[in-house]
Amino acid sequence: MRKTKIISTLGPASDTDEVIEQLIRSGTDVFRLNMSHAKHEWVSDIVPRIRSLSEKVGKFVAILMDLQGPAIRTGDLSNPLELSEGDLCELRLVDSDPSIEKSTSVNYPGLAEDLTVGDIVLVDNGVIQLKVKELADERISCVVLTDGVLGSRRHINLPGVHVRLPALTEKDMADAMLGVEMEIDFVGLSFAREAAHLEELRVAIEQAGSRAQIVAKIEDQQAMKHLDEIILASDVVMVARGDLGIEVNVEELPLVQRRIVSKCIKLGRRVIVATHMLESMLESPLPTRAEVTDVANAVYEQADAVMLSGETSVGQYPVKSVELLNRIATRNELAGANFAEAAALKTHKQKTVKAAVVLANSIPGCRIAVFTKRGVMANYVSNLRPDEAHVYAFSEDAQVLRHLCLNRAVTGLRAKFSDDAEETVARGIDELKRRGFAEEGDSVIVLSDVLGGEFVQDSIHLREIE
Repeated sequence: MRKTKIISTLGPASDTDEVIEQLIRSGTDVFRLNMSHAKHEWVSDIVPRIRSLSEKVGKFVAILMDLQGPAIRTGDLSNPLELSEGDLCELRLVDSDPSIEKSTSVNYPGLAEDLTVGDIVLVDNGVIQLKVKELADERISCVVLTDGVLGSRRHINLPGVHVRLPALTEKDMADAMLGVEMEIDFVGLSFAREAAHLEELRVAIEQAGSRAQIVAKIEDQQAMKHLDEIILASDVVMVARGDLGIEVNVEELPLVQRRIVSKCIKLGRRVIVATHMLESMLESPLPTRAEVTDVANAVYEQADAVMLSGETSVGQYPVKSVELLNRIATRNELAGANFAEAAALKTHKQKTVKAAVVLANSIPGCRIAVFTKRGVMANYVSNLRPDEAHVYAFSEDAQVLRHLCLNRAVTGLRAKFSDDAEETVARGIDELKRRGFAEEGDSVIVLSDVLGGEFVQDSIHLREIE
């Protein structure tokens, strides 16, 4: 059974019940709603459809709402600007008139205050490079370093520049409140730059009555400077390689990815590797060899999940992309980087889980069954990356089980807990047998953080299925 979870972004290419069901059956564990493009009406329609189809398939599937974040973008142009090396190009406030021919507005009023002369401005994913020549209150004069065509609403990156953008825009807050209303499972904060930004989002959704977990998207150098505090302030971390790959030197990106993944495992947080996983499958039925190797590398690093973006939202082969990702991940999970060896074990519960994982690693074909109310112990087991044992998490709470959809090697199963511990365990083992997850003679390690009867908190039981 595959351990690495798969996130699929929904969009025009996958916006039918038939395709969504196929994506679930092909291996999707989490659906991503990209709020940079999604409308509220669409979100209100698609969420109940996902819930209904996941119930039909008999599999818990979570929903991640990915907020747009405070991105800096150029304005609208009546005609694209043809830029050549050595040209002067102007960036100005929205309400300012152009002073030269090659001029465009920007949506961030504080840009001139954050920049200094000599800074590099990257536009359109780094395709266009500008160097700041002169600064004024309302406009920035730049020298063009690379030829390119500047269109409307292009994204701006500022490597190494400390920007004072807000954590959440008005749009982000409105989108997040819709997510609360729709009982979204995860909310992704784009361009998270410090722990306080995550806390702002968490307070907002919790006050609105949501239990959604927070995904911190690491996308710039400021985030890397505050990496540890961001990891600890989040529930999940995403290596968002699109913008991150522009902010850092390209040859450094694999090292940065490995650093983030290893840190997350050490500090006990789930981690997603995202962007350009199978990018060629936007138009091709097969990925490149380099893409296959890239996915295999994320799997080897034992990331909790890998994410598809355009491949499933606008690509020609959304289902095939998930099928191939499933195959690549499954085949390459036989070995791993073993970052979990450095995982911090600060509590008795974590040490108990460590003992259970060590025991499971010593028994060929062993399973781990976790009975949990809040998902804490299941999180701990997953974070320690058992060698072979798959983890089956039983809970009465459907949202807890959807939260576990992002945990490596965890399958969530609904269960009714009894005051009789033995009855609860027996029901769980019967469910494993019914679903074909275990059979007579298999060894199962039973872990629990649930109090009830003789079922003592933080307990370990080794059982052989009869």
